[in-house]
Amino acid sequence: MKIGILQTGHVADDLVAGNGDYPEIFANFLSGRGLTFETFAVVDGQFPDGPDDADGWLITGSRFGAYEDHPWIVPLEQLIREIYALGRPMIGVCFGHQIIAQALGGKVEKFAGGWSIGRNTYEINGEAMNLNAWHQDQVTVLPEGAKTVSGTDFCKHAAVLYGDRAFTIQPHPEINRTYIKDLLETRAPGVVPEALRQSALAQLDSTTDSARLAEMFALFFTERKIA
Repeated sequence: MKIGILQTGHVADDLVAGNGDYPEIFANFLSGRGLTFETFAVVDGQFPDGPDDADGWLITGSRFGAYEDHPWIVPLEQLIREIYALGRPMIGVCFGHQIIAQALGGKVEKFAGGWSIGRNTYEINGEAMNLNAWHQDQVTVLPEGAKTVSGTDFCKHAAVLYGDRAFTIQPHPEINRTYIKDLLETRAPGVVPEALRQSALAQLDSTTDSARLAEMFALFFTERKIA
């Protein structure tokens, strides 16, 4: 099954050597599950010809906000609506989670409660999972027909299911220990509260359930369900 990766950002230059860019990170995350990948760097204006250029679609994270004015945002939203109308399975992570909601009529905002970083616990479809997070923006209003399948006190719509057409998630199951450590050491200082950064650093050696999410993503791509 061919998955089109809609790349909406780049890993910072000083972190690419140790982590790869987003397409490599997601390909590694989903490896061994019968999927092949083609990347379209929409952040650089590289778009597919249409929604049928892949059997399924995955939208990555980004340092940009879904509500910001960038030349690739509007055409990406239109492509999302076309993919959704065609019925190809679509998964969004962090920014991908947000832009899908926005494109389909929801709302994304910078959360007044601040940042979520590092290991957090989510109950997704009734199953408790520990995953890395890195975000301040959130989906605050769902599109019509969307269903929240995970929410916390901090993040009301942490994972959302759009029937059998889209599954989106706010945390980053694809981020491993090395990358989250790099982010905490190079990007968090002076940006997020120091107590929050130290708390996240203290949990670096705690396990996450990323492999379970990779299974869930693959199941949604191939069978249009998450359980």
